[in-house]
Amino acid sequence: MSTSKEATQYLTGPLTTILIPTVYTLVFIISCPLNAIAVIMFILKIRPKKPAAIYMLNLAVADLLFVLLLPFKISYHFNGNNWGYGPAMCRIVTSAFYCNMYCSVLLVMCMSVDRLLAVVYPMKSLTWRRQKNAMIVCCTMWLLAIGGVMPILLSEQTAYLPRLSITTCHDALRIEEFKGFYLYFFPIFSSIFFFIPLVSITFCYVRIIRCLKASNADNRTKKSRAIFMAITVFIVFVVCFLPTNIVLLIHYAQFATGYSDKSYMVYLLSMCIGSVSCCLDPVIYYFGSSQYQKKVYSLLQCKSNRGMASSSHSRSNQNSKKETLQSNLEQLIYSKVVD
Repeated sequence: MSTSKEATQYLTGPLTTILIPTVYTLVFIISCPLNAIAVIMFILKIRPKKPAAIYMLNLAVADLLFVLLLPFKISYHFNGNNWGYGPAMCRIVTSAFYCNMYCSVLLVMCMSVDRLLAVVYPMKSLTWRRQKNAMIVCCTMWLLAIGGVMPILLSEQTAYLPRLSITTCHDALRIEEFKGFYLYFFPIFSSIFFFIPLVSITFCYVRIIRCLKASNADNRTKKSRAIFMAITVFIVFVVCFLPTNIVLLIHYAQFATGYSDKSYMVYLLSMCIGSVSCCLDPVIYYFGSSQYQKKVYSLLQCKSNRGMASSSHSRSNQNSKKETLQSNLEQLIYSKVVD
């Protein structure tokens, strides 16, 4: 299989062999524990399971699954874009990579619609905003994302390049496939799984912000915080996902008029930037959910008090009265954590 000059440059250059895997490594180190903690908190600590919490739980799961795939991408790029895990694993990792990313987009859309209903139609939406309905919606989003990437899972994604003596994974496919099936698949896929959600999310947050500004809330601090959070969530979504999908459309538009690899390096870089959303989502959970915030604070407070008690016990022997007071204090903190 022959390679163009542009393809050779991005497959052997420092962008894909040093910069991108380095960023992915940092994302993995930061995001993996944060999203793991978020999943545990939403499953074990958050009661009752409101629709917003269910959407956040599924988003945390999607982010966690996404970052758990990053070691394969990191190894691949650091190894000079040489895939060493076999064709089947390449198809699985590539399809799961897109599935988790676009499932996150769909779940953010669901969260924005849920927030719109809660803010703009608080009473009318009570019959719809139920736990069962939220779970059905999340299952539907997962099925849509899985169904959308099935063509990737079922098609060959590896290609051996004799000139470079490497086997690529999804980075150097046959030109016939690009001008045939993929020329139509990825633009349609991107339109359905990103641009339609983008329009929905934009509409929802514009309505939410307008409603919050027009409300006569007594607590101006909470009102300002709600507006700030709405703007922040929207900006994070646009910055992390919009460049990737715009470049993707440009890349395949170039193939419609002629063969070109010039935009692919930009696409890989934008994909890398988009992965940062996995680090930002847990921060949004913390500041966007008062219940999640309280549980995290209680957990940290519990660990801090236990650590102080253990340190104090190792330094000196306490009398029975102090031990009783300390035990009572720990029981009180523990009860707050599991409540």
